[in-house]
Amino acid sequence: MIPAPWDCGHARAVLHVDMDAFYASVETLDNPSLSGRPVIVGGTPEGRGVVAAASYEARRFGVRSAMSAARARQLCPDGVFLRPRMDRYAEVSRAIMEVLRGTTPLIEPLSIDEAFLDVSGCRRLLGSAPDIAAGIKLRVREQTGLIASVGAAANKFLAKLASDHGKPDGLVVIEPAQGPAFIAPLPIERLWGVGRVSSQQLRAVGIERIGDLLTRDGEALVAAFGPHVVHLRELAAGIDERPVVPSREAKSVGNELTFAEDIADAEQLREVCDGLADKVARRLREDDLRARTVVLKARYPDFTTVTRSLSFAEATAGGVELRDAARELLERRLGRGRRPLRLLGVTAAHLEPGQPGGQGLLFDEPTRERDRRVDQVLDSVAGRFGTLLQRGATDRKPGRRRGGAGGG
Repeated sequence: MIPAPWDCGHARAVLHVDMDAFYASVETLDNPSLSGRPVIVGGTPEGRGVVAAASYEARRFGVRSAMSAARARQLCPDGVFLRPRMDRYAEVSRAIMEVLRGTTPLIEPLSIDEAFLDVSGCRRLLGSAPDIAAGIKLRVREQTGLIASVGAAANKFLAKLASDHGKPDGLVVIEPAQGPAFIAPLPIERLWGVGRVSSQQLRAVGIERIGDLLTRDGEALVAAFGPHVVHLRELAAGIDERPVVPSREAKSVGNELTFAEDIADAEQLREVCDGLADKVARRLREDDLRARTVVLKARYPDFTTVTRSLSFAEATAGGVELRDAARELLERRLGRGRRPLRLLGVTAAHLEPGQPGGQGLLFDEPTRERDRRVDQVLDSVAGRFGTLLQRGATDRKPGRRRGGAGGG
């Protein structure tokens, strides 16, 4: 039974919409014979690569996204391993976002399968926030065949916790007065801004639950942990004033992946890097954009985060050029040695509108023209059938670039 709506004159109404096991659900939608089976998207049955998503059947075996495929195979030997079809997932994502845009223009997409909505101004026309949430779940199911979980609350933090709490196929409402009581017993790690290191520090002084932050002296906490703890205490009290910010023109296009287990193997890291660069290149071409700069982001097990960047003399959306630039940053400019990584990301920055023939200067002209045509073929096939083909991972090394490189 859905609780009565809060007084629309005294609180915002924010929804967090999150698709359930999105990639795996799309695969099952397109191939119903997979229904009820442990579907693992990403990696190979031989244990190569990294898990991008797992169905709830696979999660019961302990399989999680960002886990190595080898570990997933150990946990779930009968799992169905599938290569990601990012273009198909993007197609379904666009249909989902159209449903959301039909409710309110105040949408803040967080990823391909989740978004915040501010429906405060819609309640007089569309009903209470829980009613709006129920309507979104119904329309998403009718128009895409997929299931969404929705959380409704007076702010973004509580709405996100609510949608997580109800998965799968959930609709959880947190009334404004219920917020502090709802979150108080949750583990301190559920608080935004609390990572592995900070949670260990908080637990070391007896702060294990979110509500524990409010039982301690605020000034003593600031002295011990710094001014950021003031914001954490506000969240612990259910206070989050951040607005829902509608998406704006992209200033960069990127993908990153956090590994469930730290990866030191150079070949596996290269495979992840190539996959991330390929996704970025496809998104650039899909949006008719080109990039002048490639940025590699790497995070070590101690949470030290390093970036390295490389700029082209001419903007490009070429798959080979972006891939090889990312490879050079990973293998020659990062300075990793044999240290393992827990996160890897590739971002295209300094974007420009697409222009005919606009490629970088990594290779001689005939090679560049051939690569451009291969990109066109791959994009054409992906547009019709999904990501069925991928460019072969050659060992061709990038040539001399007429651009600068930097890092931080």
